[in-house]
Amino acid sequence: MLLVSPHMQLRGFAFMGRELKRAGTGSSILSALQDLSVTFWPCRYKMEKHLQVISVLQWVISFMAMGAACTLLLIYMFCTDCWLISAMYTAWLIVDWNTPKRGGRRSSWVRNWTMWTYFRDYFPIRLIKTHNLLPSRNYIFGYHPHGILCFGAFCNFGTEATGFTEKFPGIKPSLATLAGNFRLPVLRDYLMSGGICPVNKNSIDYLLSRNGTGNAVVIVVGGASESLQCAPGLNTVTLKNRKGFVRLALHRGSDLVPVYSFGENDAYKQVIFEEGTYWRTIQKRLQKILGFAPCLFHGCGLFFGNSWGIVPFGNPITTIVGEPITVPKIEDPTEEMVDLYHAMYIRSLQGLFDRYKTRFGLKESDVLYVL
Repeated sequence: MLLVSPHMQLRGFAFMGRELKRAGTGSSILSALQDLSVTFWPCRYKMEKHLQVISVLQWVISFMAMGAACTLLLIYMFCTDCWLISAMYTAWLIVDWNTPKRGGRRSSWVRNWTMWTYFRDYFPIRLIKTHNLLPSRNYIFGYHPHGILCFGAFCNFGTEATGFTEKFPGIKPSLATLAGNFRLPVLRDYLMSGGICPVNKNSIDYLLSRNGTGNAVVIVVGGASESLQCAPGLNTVTLKNRKGFVRLALHRGSDLVPVYSFGENDAYKQVIFEEGTYWRTIQKRLQKILGFAPCLFHGCGLFFGNSWGIVPFGNPITTIVGEPITVPKIEDPTEEMVDLYHAMYIRSLQGLFDRYKTRFGLKESDVLYVL
């Protein structure tokens, strides 16, 4: 039996290392590792795309179904052994009923969830600042257009995914939505955690008069009526007869800020019924009863992009925050004064659209129609 000393073993290993290096084996291993990382990259990319779809889908389902599902669950629990939990939550709901009207209960933790960055990147959504906003003033943002589910409005002002707080230091945004959503269990708390408030006079008046300065209430001015008109390629806003937000701005001395989102109407395809038709009449009647417009729309499927589903199309949405219009405080503004600032707001919104339209795929000849 041949015995080899440790010293001889080390010399042998060193010799083998030099020979392998001379033969190019080291570079081959490095190349193999690079190829391996490239092989796994598509899997990582697919995983990110799946997370993006899931983050968007959870918001769509939550906004459309969470309130109704939780209401039914609460009623069902009253008929089971868990009735005490249901009773305690109902009692707390009664005590907490007016919280949404008093500034809500926002959570910085929820607004900074990593999930919202996946939500942002799915489209993607961007927020562009054009002018500084003073923390010593309060503001009313007029958001246009409504689209189907206001993805741009929610991502930019209901989360921190696009960096609102960094771009507008000292300004606290509050996105206003249907007051009926705050009557539904669990959903109300979910919305409030993002700084979302009811779109009614009491709630907005509280934020602009009894919550200090640096508040920005974001109102989707066109509302349900405008959602019935949205479709890819349409540049139409419902604004001519919407003057309540201007009157409120004058009453509280809050500056008006026009906001336009290019691509908001491209998230879904909608069947638009002509005025005077049977289906259009039904839509308008349901809108008056429910407070929102029952739109007939579709996006893409969950598993196949060329199929129909509720997942929105991944088209870019770019939100432009325009120049603020300084508004004086007038306790009882006249109709002439309201009309004056309303006309100023429309001109400012159209100027904002014309200034940026060619940067986001529109032609120089495209016009923003105000209905």
